[in-house]
Amino acid sequence: MDDNSSAKVFVPAAIMQPLLDASNLSELDQALEFLIQTAKSADGRADFASKNMVNAVLQLCQVLEFPSNGDLLLSSLKLLRNLCAGEMRNQNSFLEQNGVGIISGVISSVKPSLECGCDIIRMCLQLLGNVALAGGEHQGAIWSEFFPRGFYKIAELRSRETCDPLCMVIYTCSGETDELLGQLCSSQGLHIITEVLSTVSLVGFSEDWFKLLLSRVCLDKSCFASTFSKLHPVSEVGDHADITAKSVHFSAEQAFLLRILSEILNERIEDVVISIDFSLCILEILRSAVEVVDSVPKGKSALPTGHTGIDVLGYSLTTLRDICACADLTGLEIEGSNRVVDMLVSSGLIDFLLSLLRDLEPPTIIKKAMRKDETSNEAGSYPLKQCPYKGFRRDIVAILGNCAYHRKRVQDEIREKNGILLLLQQCVLDEDNPFLREWGIWSVRNLLEGNAENQQVVADLEIQGSVDVPEMVNLGLRVEMDPQTRRAKLVNT
Repeated sequence: MDDNSSAKVFVPAAIMQPLLDASNLSELDQALEFLIQTAKSADGRADFASKNMVNAVLQLCQVLEFPSNGDLLLSSLKLLRNLCAGEMRNQNSFLEQNGVGIISGVISSVKPSLECGCDIIRMCLQLLGNVALAGGEHQGAIWSEFFPRGFYKIAELRSRETCDPLCMVIYTCSGETDELLGQLCSSQGLHIITEVLSTVSLVGFSEDWFKLLLSRVCLDKSCFASTFSKLHPVSEVGDHADITAKSVHFSAEQAFLLRILSEILNERIEDVVISIDFSLCILEILRSAVEVVDSVPKGKSALPTGHTGIDVLGYSLTTLRDICACADLTGLEIEGSNRVVDMLVSSGLIDFLLSLLRDLEPPTIIKKAMRKDETSNEAGSYPLKQCPYKGFRRDIVAILGNCAYHRKRVQDEIREKNGILLLLQQCVLDEDNPFLREWGIWSVRNLLEGNAENQQVVADLEIQGSVDVPEMVNLGLRVEMDPQTRRAKLVNT
């Protein structure tokens, strides 16, 4: 610690003496370090609560100036943080002594660009997070002091060290009452969320508080459309129907939001309940973003690619993939999840995905094996498109496979739109689409399960020689000729 730290400030004896007595030391900086270590234990915090230590440290924070006493101020805040970690008496004392207002003043006085500035703000936020855990009264006091301007000013700091604990404080305070959660989801609150997103997209995050906060706002409270629109580089729009109407250009922050939500869904696929509005909004974004396929060369990397439009396209697909998987994993919510998928299907999802798949060049191994006759070359009149990123074809097939699981309506639609042969052609290895073969087999399996009409189509295709997929054996199926009807049929082996 800087030897000049304590020399540049006069601390009244009434403030400093309790700290020196409690530590049995004569120097303030050494006393604070001793008290910090002692307050790490529950017994130490309880002992200090009986000595009203919080009051003494709060008074010390008020006389220490930044930046001249930055080290002492940081130590004082660290001690307060430890004192308020799960000790109700200290948390109550902090509230009664206007600790929230004092800490707000400390944050306002600190310049983050100076040495230990961000460290001090981070420590203040960690302290507030510990105090907020005491309950609704403490959360309300913090919220009243910092919402919206205080939270927004901290969110503007492009620092991971301050953004992580800021997310913790906002998440903890907004979880107890509908009133505070409603304010978080208001225009002012979403302004804070979008600023947090902008910061995290630049500096990253180290803790899960950011994902928890984003999940609460965008998934639990269905504020995704408003949040996504506020990140638009040019204009703001109101709902999912207009979310991409003005332009097909997306911002890097919008791509980042979709990326994080896709990760959240994949990580919590068994306990996330998805709304219809959120799902339809993602579909509308996908419809707009798909134009990028016409304007980019073959993708050489997987997501994230660094190309905003491609990333929006890709994360829209992976999000829809997991939305359609949720229906079969959410237990008691399965009926609601099925309604989500049914709404997506009614909105043309299957036809849209099949069209995307048809417009792509077939997998390399299929392309080499295709017969060279004019009647089978459906692509002769227009050039076929290439995958804009590695895994694009796989993600399309995955959505179709998840939608077809135990849904005869989807199975029939794919057959009626001549999609069975198309999906059979995806059951191959493809270096540009890792795990395409596995997703292709999963899709065909779901397409055929319990659907005699689809099974008959596959049997006829194999007898005609239109398809020869060894992976059919892995599904436990083979083609036999029915001696009575003289028609081919699939037999479950």
